[in-house]
Amino acid sequence: MENREMLLEELKRIEKWEHDQKDLWFWEKLGRIPFALLDRITPKIVHERLGKLLDELGSYIQTGGQYLINEQEVTFRLAKLAQLRSDFLSLDKVADLPIQAMDHVATDLKESRKQFATMQGATTGFGGIFTLAIDIPALLGLSLKVLQEMALSYGFNPKDKQERVFIVKCLQFASSDYVGKQAIIKELTTVNATHEASESISKLEGWREVILTYGENYGWKKLFQLVPVVGIVFGAYINRSTIDEVAEAGQMLYRKRRILEKLARLENDDGLIKYNF
Repeated sequence: MENREMLLEELKRIEKWEHDQKDLWFWEKLGRIPFALLDRITPKIVHERLGKLLDELGSYIQTGGQYLINEQEVTFRLAKLAQLRSDFLSLDKVADLPIQAMDHVATDLKESRKQFATMQGATTGFGGIFTLAIDIPALLGLSLKVLQEMALSYGFNPKDKQERVFIVKCLQFASSDYVGKQAIIKELTTVNATHEASESISKLEGWREVILTYGENYGWKKLFQLVPVVGIVFGAYINRSTIDEVAEAGQMLYRKRRILEKLARLENDDGLIKYNF
C-alpha cells in the first residue's frame, strides 16, 4: 500500500533531480562547433542518414514506424516482480502497482540497455567516421526503445500518439542545455491527464527542431570518432552515456507523471492505495 506521505517524499526526490540538472558540458558545446565544418569531409552516406532522422522521427510520432515495441517483455517483468499467478499483466493494471515495483523494472531495463549501447558503440566505433552511418540510426532506435520501455514500466502506452510526443520531448530533454531542460520540465509536468496530454501534440508543431538538436549532438561524436580503431573507446563511452542520459530522463519524467496521478487518485480515496489483482 502507498500513502500520500510516501508519494510526496518520492516527488521531492524527483524535483531535486530536476533542480540539479546541469548545463551541457563545455566539451559537448565545443563538439557542436565542428559539426558544420566537418560536413565537408563527411561521407555522403552519413549526410543521408542524418537527413533520414527527420523522416523517421516524423513517422514515429505519427504511427510508431519501425521503432514501436511490444509491451510483453516489460509487463512480464512487472508481473514476475509482483509475484502474480499469471505471467500476463495488462498495461492498464500496471498503474496499480507500487511505484517501487515500477522503479525496479525501469532501472533493470536502463542498465541492460546501457550495456548494449556500450557494445554497439564499440563495434561501430571501430571503423571511425565511416561506420558512424550505421551508428546514427542504431542509436536513435535504441534511444526510442528505452524511452518506450520507461513508459511501459510506469503504465503508459507508447502506442498512443500523445505518449510518442512525450517520448520525443524526453529525447530532446536529454540533449538540451540547462535553459532548454527547465523549459521542457515545465511543459511536461503539466501532462498528467489525458486531455492535457492530447493538447501537447499541438505544442510540438516544431518537432523538427527536436531532431536538429539531436542531430547537432553528433557533432562531438564525429569529432572523436574520426579515427578508426580509436573510435572504439569513444564510441563505447559516448553511446553508453547517451543512453544513460536518455533513459534517466525518461524514467524520472514518467515516474513523476505516475506519482502525480497516484496523488490525484488519493484525493478521491481514503488516503491509501490498495492493490487487488
